[in-house]
Amino acid sequence: MEMTDETMEVDAEINPQPAQEFGHAQATLTSAPSRDNFRDIQVKVHIRRPERDSWVYMGRGLVTQEVAGHSSRVVVRTVSTGKVMTVFSETSDLQAEKRGNFVVIGCVEGSRVISWSLNALNNSETLRLLASIELACYRAKQALVDPRLHSKARRRIERVIKEDRRRRHRRRKDQEAMIDAFAKQKLSTEPMAVEAGPPGE
Repeated sequence: MEMTDETMEVDAEINPQPAQEFGHAQATLTSAPSRDNFRDIQVKVHIRRPERDSWVYMGRGLVTQEVAGHSSRVVVRTVSTGKVMTVFSETSDLQAEKRGNFVVIGCVEGSRVISWSLNALNNSETLRLLASIELACYRAKQALVDPRLHSKARRRIERVIKEDRRRRHRRRKDQEAMIDAFAKQKLSTEPMAVEAGPPGE
């Protein structure tokens, strides 16, 4: 079923899986599959831009994991043209969460949040997609060299994303309250005198 802005609902409060839980994946990074061996994942791609409350459908995408030495990155390209939509790597400040067959990625840029939603075909593909993103974006070097700085950075990302979610939920509640208030208003049912116009108008 095609997901639209109206039907897509991924804002439920959940307990996110922090990237540090996947730290053990770094031990197997050197044996991670190259792009040639990685089975691409087909997804439907939505984006929610900063200060926006609705999702915009971007089309069908193909997710690839590209490995270079001891690091990797996840690339999302359009199926039709192969154009790069977005890239997730160790330099990305993000938090990835699984919600049904969706992987929702909140990318923090300063105080702004750009959200990507990748809708995989089934639960197995969704888990594989989430693991690929966590593997590519887990900052193993920073965690080893300065664990305190690493934890501080993770907390900042979580805080910015949580505050962005609060603002969106607040705007939604305010909008619903305005609609309710408008619906309760008693509008006059008296017919207004209308001057007759030409036929057909």
